[in-house]
Amino acid sequence: MTDHKPLVSIDSINRRERRLEEIRAEAERHRQVQGFGVRPEGAPFPIASPEAGYYGIPLLKEPQWTWEIPLYFFVGGIAGASAIIGAAAHWSGKDLRISRDCRYLAAGGAMLSSALLISDLGRPERFLNMLRVFKPQSPMSVGAWVLAAFGSFAGASAFAQWLADFTEIRGIQVVGDAAEGFACLFGLPLATYTGVLLGATAIPVWNEHVTTLPIHFGMSGLNSAVGALELLGHDRSPALQALGLLAATVESAEGIRLETNTDRVAEPVKHGSSGWIIRAGGMLSGPIPLGLRLASLFVSREKRRRMRRMAAASSLAGSLITRYAWVHAGHISARDWRLPLEIDAPLEQPQLSRSDVPQSKTVAQPPKKAAGD
Repeated sequence: MTDHKPLVSIDSINRRERRLEEIRAEAERHRQVQGFGVRPEGAPFPIASPEAGYYGIPLLKEPQWTWEIPLYFFVGGIAGASAIIGAAAHWSGKDLRISRDCRYLAAGGAMLSSALLISDLGRPERFLNMLRVFKPQSPMSVGAWVLAAFGSFAGASAFAQWLADFTEIRGIQVVGDAAEGFACLFGLPLATYTGVLLGATAIPVWNEHVTTLPIHFGMSGLNSAVGALELLGHDRSPALQALGLLAATVESAEGIRLETNTDRVAEPVKHGSSGWIIRAGGMLSGPIPLGLRLASLFVSREKRRRMRRMAAASSLAGSLITRYAWVHAGHISARDWRLPLEIDAPLEQPQLSRSDVPQSKTVAQPPKKAAGD
């Protein structure tokens, strides 16, 4: 048996490895490679850039949500908080009119929330498919089930309330009270899970606030629910005034925390268009209604009601703007390629394009083999 000579010599392999190291070093220094190794014209090699990655695909995918989702966050927050307020008012027995209106408000919010979510998904069966399997590790799956359960109990409670108002069916109030209790249980996660949904993503600005967004959105929902009830005529209730003061105080504290956060990940919250929109929403839902409610404690009854209605309108506007502002901040954060790479560099960096890469009119030829190869 004869020995076969190796197809590739050790010297040839070492020479190619050295050439590869030279190409890498040249690419690091000049962002391109001259001479041998130049991309032949028309070759399907990817052109990379920090912003777009390879093949024009960015490092992070921007949220694909349409305008319905921030509105769904807003309406769902009102509905969930209304169910909690209504149950508390009913169990305390101090103002059953608030409990009745909260049942209608929660049911209407659940219906509108479902319609907005289905509109964003495109087809109703897509929402039904989300209910086929319950995934406790998925905020989206949990949210779909919470919305379905809340809508069922809130709708039953409102329907029982309507029957009790306009008919004399015995025992219907007991059914309504039981449904109201279950709606209250699902109202808290409905008002807060949207903050968890944002924070559980890879979007840096959302993930940075994963622990505070649920509280922020929950208090924003409480603020807007109180405002909606006051605009419906409950502007003399001391309990709603106290809840409004609490929510506005927490929202003001959250605004201060966001302004003092120096982390680079939080830049979309403080700078650019998203920063100004978040700041506007925070002012309308925090300091402005807080100041109006505090001032209303020292004026006449008629002026107090007027100032409370102004605070209610400001809270509703601020809560709505806040939802859209946070979604917009997510878009801005996803476009910043520095954050996932943890690169401290200005955002404007020279990017490679196909015109920047030297083109060769002929296919590059490898170097000639040395004698003895």
